[in-house]
Amino acid sequence: MPSNEAPDLVMVVDDSPDTLKMLTDALSEANMTVLVALEGAQALSMVEKIMPDIILLDALMPGMDGFETCRRLKRNKSLWHVPIIFMTGLTETEDIVKAFDAGGVDYVTKPIVPDELLARIRVHLANARMAQSARAALDAAGRFLLAVNTSGRLLWSTPQAGKYLGLAFKGFDSESYLLPANVQSWLKLRVDDANGSHPDSVAVEADQTSMRLSFTYVGRIGSGEILLRLVEGAFGGDEHILERKLSLTRRESEVLTWIARGKSNRDIADILKLSPRTVNKHLEQIYAKLGVENRASAAALAVRTLGQ
Repeated sequence: MPSNEAPDLVMVVDDSPDTLKMLTDALSEANMTVLVALEGAQALSMVEKIMPDIILLDALMPGMDGFETCRRLKRNKSLWHVPIIFMTGLTETEDIVKAFDAGGVDYVTKPIVPDELLARIRVHLANARMAQSARAALDAAGRFLLAVNTSGRLLWSTPQAGKYLGLAFKGFDSESYLLPANVQSWLKLRVDDANGSHPDSVAVEADQTSMRLSFTYVGRIGSGEILLRLVEGAFGGDEHILERKLSLTRRESEVLTWIARGKSNRDIADILKLSPRTVNKHLEQIYAKLGVENRASAAALAVRTLGQ
């Protein structure tokens, strides 16, 4: 039975006639529609009129190279969800890193193996659609979420998060917004933290209102895309929320936060620079204040409180 779905639209940006013929034949045979651009400037012009589902981009072209073309494509907010796969004969690590830094999601070397490329295309198309669906659900649910790249530049935000950012920061522009310097520093440490020893949240004072915002790390949602939760009026991170809502001391709230994240008493002692005996003492006080009997119940209560 024929499918009612429109075929995927693949833009190929390459100045090589042989490569274009090979890719056009392979993609057409895979029931994909091919859109061809011979140079970066032409690709930038074409995406203003028609939106591809995925872009195959040669890294080395006369005039504007693929790296700069990719950076300019990704400045267009309507293209953020469109995966860009680099194609090139360059194999040095610095060139591969350069491709990802420019906004690419993958990198294939020439000569291209059509079956391998098609497999990569299908995976990235599926991932992009899942990400788009998730973002649409977040928008509909009214969540205060935003995504940034590893440099702290805003990629997108839900309407509610965008509203708070606009109220908090003078001259806020969703096209060029960068996280405040202290948030950028925190984000770099948090993203590179394999042991979970850095805090999940950081607070910042608004520069044009009395608002105080907290940015909380949620996780990675794509290549170079980091999801953050925005809380207005929160005095710092999760530990401060627990302190305020559960009437705990600062140290008790810190211990409970790490309990909720699954850390052992010894791990918590190392993270907070305490002795294991002191951690146990704080736990006894936490159980008494919360009216629970064990760490599992305390952790469950903390998770519920943070989710409210």
